[in-house]
Amino acid sequence: MAFSGISSSTGVSPSTREGCDVATIELEDVSKTYDANKRDSGVEAVRNVSMHVGSGEFVSIVGPTGCGKSTLMEIVAGLTDPTAGEVTIAGEPVTGPRRDVGVVFQKDSTFPWRTVLENVEFGLQMHGVTFDERRERSRDVIELVGLSGFEDTYPNELSGGMRQRVAIARTLVMNPAVMLMDEPFGALDEQTRIMLGDELLSIAAKTEQTTLFITHSINEAIHLSDRVVVMSARPGQIKETVGVDIPRPRSTDVFGSERFNDLSERVWELLKPEAESGLQR
Repeated sequence: MAFSGISSSTGVSPSTREGCDVATIELEDVSKTYDANKRDSGVEAVRNVSMHVGSGEFVSIVGPTGCGKSTLMEIVAGLTDPTAGEVTIAGEPVTGPRRDVGVVFQKDSTFPWRTVLENVEFGLQMHGVTFDERRERSRDVIELVGLSGFEDTYPNELSGGMRQRVAIARTLVMNPAVMLMDEPFGALDEQTRIMLGDELLSIAAKTEQTTLFITHSINEAIHLSDRVVVMSARPGQIKETVGVDIPRPRSTDVFGSERFNDLSERVWELLKPEAESGLQR
């Protein structure tokens, strides 16, 4: 289930993922209001969001700018508390960051003074994993994300897409049961995004991790996901969830197919009025 070289000394043991609910994400009536100042009622970012992400499922969230997508991701990651409602992962309430949850943001956040290999092994080093084990595990995930041969390269010598692969590898090496990805390809050109999407599909199939993915790209969401959650304009609420019934394994060949186009049109029909509403605020 987990790829070669991953052990259970830190992160999540492969054997602990066998239960059907071990990596589920549950949101129940989650709301978040940011206090603009003490004299008003604040800014309501998300309202009464309830969602289920099954173990091993890949779910994307799309919505207009400012609808609370990133806020929702931060709540699930335990980086901020909801004003109301509850989030659970594997049946346990989220009260802060968890070792079995990996987070990848749009900015690659690599350490410029460390090589690719040193960047990837950083989390393992901080958790006291032995030199030999962390090197083996890091080389395994570097191969998994397609960066073999770049182990001794520094981030400033890599393209933006390659640096983002390093960031993904640094998260994967901890062997999380859940991956949270907040527009990880948002700063990249369209061609690179599509190719990295293909690589992410391959990684998800090999690791069987539960993935919650935020994107502004409808095509990217359909390409990657089992389901696409469409959010309303602020305060963000779930407008509708669209199932993606395109068979797996998938590749870039799905782009332009009749079913792909039908799903893309359906998501856009739902999203367009919300985007227009958001522009008027």
